[in-house]
Amino acid sequence: MKTVLADKIGSVALHKSISQELHLSPEIPCEEGILIAVEVLNNKATYNKLELISGRMAQLKRGDIIVGALGHRNALFGYSGHLPETVKPGDILQLLNIGGVIGVCDSINANFGQPFEGKVLGAVLEFPHLGERVGVPARVGGETLDGLPPLDTQGIPIVALAGTCMDSGKTAAACAIVSRLRHNGLTVDAFKATGVALRRDILAMEDAGARNTLIFSDFGVVASSNETGPAVTRTMLNKLCAKKPDVVVFELGDGLLGTYGVQAILADEEIKKALSCIILCANDPVAAWGGVKLMQQDYNLDTSVVTGPATDNQVGKKLINTRLNVPAWNALTDSTELGDEVINILKLGK
Repeated sequence: MKTVLADKIGSVALHKSISQELHLSPEIPCEEGILIAVEVLNNKATYNKLELISGRMAQLKRGDIIVGALGHRNALFGYSGHLPETVKPGDILQLLNIGGVIGVCDSINANFGQPFEGKVLGAVLEFPHLGERVGVPARVGGETLDGLPPLDTQGIPIVALAGTCMDSGKTAAACAIVSRLRHNGLTVDAFKATGVALRRDILAMEDAGARNTLIFSDFGVVASSNETGPAVTRTMLNKLCAKKPDVVVFELGDGLLGTYGVQAILADEEIKKALSCIILCANDPVAAWGGVKLMQQDYNLDTSVVTGPATDNQVGKKLINTRLNVPAWNALTDSTELGDEVINILKLGK
């Protein structure tokens, strides 16, 4: 065991009782969610920040010692990478996202350049037994998943936001809806069900007025999948509904055809029954058309509202209204109308 001082701790390490003074082990379990320390080996001009456990974004530079978690990422518009087969001190791995997920980069995004390279220093130890100096490798999350729990939403309305792909406006729409619901005196809780560990989106929902928020990484999931998606979604729905909000809003990160578990969640019969309103975020009218049809044909789910860049002007909104017979509101310019549409669908108007 050796001791080093961390310059920055990624938000993926939230819920762990670790400080800037890190105790490291050379024995590193090569498993998703294990926290490791790495030394940054290069500088970058773009995509060069790390989300800290405080939620702030901090710029990284060569020489920084940071804490992140072993994991994988399958992003359409970002870096993609996998968990290595083995990990030992001195290995070179890459930072796959700004939340602190670390693995072997398979594919880069030309807009972001090469990823940060990091030299592995060791596994971060935590000391769970009071008075004992026996450390164990720290893992992501404050709680662990316990199988596929029965779902009990206690009759609380559930609003789900799905997108045709990454960057289709899901978080902006979720925040607009949360804000309008709160403006009407309703208590709203929110969560993010799928994606790669990063707290930015649920922090935005908190800023919009969400009382309680959760994200899959709170339960030890670094990057969601078809295997973990339904279980973590049911778990978060149960936990938030037990707190008796008026509405729960949740975002499905990535897209309808991604690999982060959206398909498995939408195919889960118990979750489907609980959904009161489904918002589709689409980048263009063709994506909106395909998304609405896919939801109907694959999951027997009707889209309640379309938003996203496809609704950036009146042309797109009119096309969606006439071709799909679905309301279309823009989360940025029609935030009030979007929120009121959801309130009407949920029959929560005064």
